Amino acid sequence: MSDPGVAVVIEDDADVRNLVSAVLRQSGFDVHATASGRAGVDLARTHDATVITVDVGLPDIDGYEVLRRIRESSNCYVVMLTSRGDELDTLTALQSGADDYLTKPFRPRELRARIAAMLRRPRSVPEPVGARQPAASFVPAAPQAAVSPVLEHNGLVLNAATRTVVVDGQDLLLTRSEFDLLNEMLKSNGAVRTKADLVRVVRGDYYGEDTYISDSDERAIEVHVGNLRRKLDEDPKNPRWLQTVRGVGYRLTPVRS
Repeated sequence: MSDPGVAVVIEDDADVRNLVSAVLRQSGFDVHATASGRAGVDLARTHDATVITVDVGLPDIDGYEVLRRIRESSNCYVVMLTSRGDELDTLTALQSGADDYLTKPFRPRELRARIAAMLRRPRSVPEPVGARQPAASFVPAAPQAAVSPVLEHNGLVLNAATRTVVVDGQDLLLTRSEFDLLNEMLKSNGAVRTKADLVRVVRGDYYGEDTYISDSDERAIEVHVGNLRRKLDEDPKNPRWLQTVRGVGYRLTPVRS
């Protein structure tokens, strides 16, 4: 990566903090690290971080509260670091608005690949969570992206160039993973997409066709889809956009007349 910007590492374990910092420096980031959640929030705001890694178990405030505070002023990429095998940590991280998660111990190569995949997604202007902003407030699309089609389905309009979603005339604020999943479902034109397919959409190039997809990976997709449905205010008995295909994955609902 060339000049990817600033990374903030919030981790109380010195060995893990040094490892993550080294990986990010090797990837070209200007790295700032701390063992404190409060100090990490201040670093993120002061340096306008591009990427932040947050440990769930911090000594002062937990990682979820750190994430909540960061999201008040920043739309940066956030990777949560969770305990090995603790599914509750993983699900809570995603539900709280994290872009990705890694369980400890992890391989440096995997962290590097996950971050590289995130950086390939367009980054919008930071905005407070819960604020409704007009589409014009987002970073303008690159010229080649301007020809990207606008996808519409049952009153929902998704613009891949500006990474905006409008439902019945109202802006819908999504995380990057939620947006990418919704975009993929709309492009699928009603074809069933398996959870493994959608894991690869979220994970990017690191997860190739031959990569093992774990139960935890698929469960993460269920959480993302659940978050999407909540934000879309879907009626579970009569969904307007996303249908569950039991034992397989998801597909778009039929077009309504």
